[in-house]
Amino acid sequence: MFLKSGTLALALLIVSRFTGLWRESALAATLGVTGFADAAIVMLTFPDWLTAIVAGGALGYVLLPHWAQQTPRQRALTHLAVGQWLLFGSVALALLVAMFRHTIAQWMAPGLTGDLLNQTAQGVAWAAFALPAAFLASLGITRLQHEQDFVGMYSANLVVNSVLVLVIYLLAVPILSDHAANLLGLGLVLAAGLRLLWVQWRVRARSDQDRLLPDEPLEPLPKAHLWAWGILAAGLPLTLPIVARSVASLGGTGALATFNYAWKLVELPLVLAIQLVTALAFPSIVQAFAASSPGQPQDSTAGHQAVRGALALAWTVACACAIALQIAAPAIASLLFGWGSMPSERLVVIAAWGAAGAWGLLPQALIAVILTVLAAQGRLWQAVGYYAVALFALIAFVAWGEQDGIWLMRYLNIVLTGTAVAMLFAVKRSHEDFRAVATLIPWSALVAPVPMLIGWQGAAWLGWAPYFSASSGSGLWLGLGAALCVGCINFMFSRDLRLALRR
Repeated sequence: MFLKSGTLALALLIVSRFTGLWRESALAATLGVTGFADAAIVMLTFPDWLTAIVAGGALGYVLLPHWAQQTPRQRALTHLAVGQWLLFGSVALALLVAMFRHTIAQWMAPGLTGDLLNQTAQGVAWAAFALPAAFLASLGITRLQHEQDFVGMYSANLVVNSVLVLVIYLLAVPILSDHAANLLGLGLVLAAGLRLLWVQWRVRARSDQDRLLPDEPLEPLPKAHLWAWGILAAGLPLTLPIVARSVASLGGTGALATFNYAWKLVELPLVLAIQLVTALAFPSIVQAFAASSPGQPQDSTAGHQAVRGALALAWTVACACAIALQIAAPAIASLLFGWGSMPSERLVVIAAWGAAGAWGLLPQALIAVILTVLAAQGRLWQAVGYYAVALFALIAFVAWGEQDGIWLMRYLNIVLTGTAVAMLFAVKRSHEDFRAVATLIPWSALVAPVPMLIGWQGAAWLGWAPYFSASSGSGLWLGLGAALCVGCINFMFSRDLRLALRR
């Protein structure tokens, strides 16, 4: 199932994410790790981050199960009603963001002062103008996910990134560089508007509302508490790296940009592969769990197979990417960000921080799948509780521990691991039989690559592992080879992985 339905989605997602990396690479080449680079990153990431927190994840967690039980006409009516609420809410939120732009800038980049802080506040104001279009596009993308229109979903990011890359390159033109903040802001608003137009066109092209019951009334929208839990469940995970990035800015001018580029090394496999697996598994998990009676969802054979297959595939991808980053981080950082204005000494830091954060891919792979199960069972409140604890723990680590980038990555790894373990046991409604939890876990897939991961990390700590410089292509090839070895090992030892790839 995952292999057949995911081929086109994977291809489009790869293209989409590589244009995103092209945007980051253009930003690094044009602005390097200067103070304005910090301000520009806050501006460019703020709309999508806030949209993902307030709307993006909640729409998926709440509307996808809701639409699964509706007729096409009802889905169209629900889409329209939610769109109206989003429009009014996003305009009000944009006004609030614009009013408190200086306060938000201080929160997002506390290490910036003076003119740089003012430029960041100006960027936040521009980002506020892009919020309504970003919110409505998020709703459309959720609808396209339900319709399995992967072309429409992932092409939307191509539109945004293509416009922003063009604008970033224009910043290098001397006559335009004096107006860099306003030019970048205009480009951001234009990109958000074009994305919305693209998504709306794809939704209309896929709509089949005219075929069924034009007089059918609108069913009640999901309850307010479901939206609240969906917002928190989606927002808290995204807030963790943003908090770490904001703390990193205290390290001085350019530290925020450095952490941002390092996190991109981790974020690429997280979004490109792990979240793709869960997006493809979501429909089958929802069908297996949501339609069952309250006492039996965890005993559904279909549910077990869907969860075990998704966990096996997501974990395999996470392990492969983690070991690849451990080996090839310097070469990858150089390939992506070692251009133009980027100092070579910062590439070493970016690679080290990215390699440290790579271990967080493992717990995030588990979390991404378990969240879909909890969402299908209507128990996102449990995930919210675990993530709230993780956020408080991260703040505590930051307050009483080291605050440089590599330690921030380690703190994220620790809190994410604790969250993953807690969520695995939260899948069951009752805790009287812990053996039942084990039936959802593909143990062979989880255990098989661990010796290889531990062996490489141990060799690195002892100084036995070879070091590959940023200019060396050997690291890329060895990293790719190690990732393929992890995949082959899991394919041989894990029946769940083989079944998931064949369906």
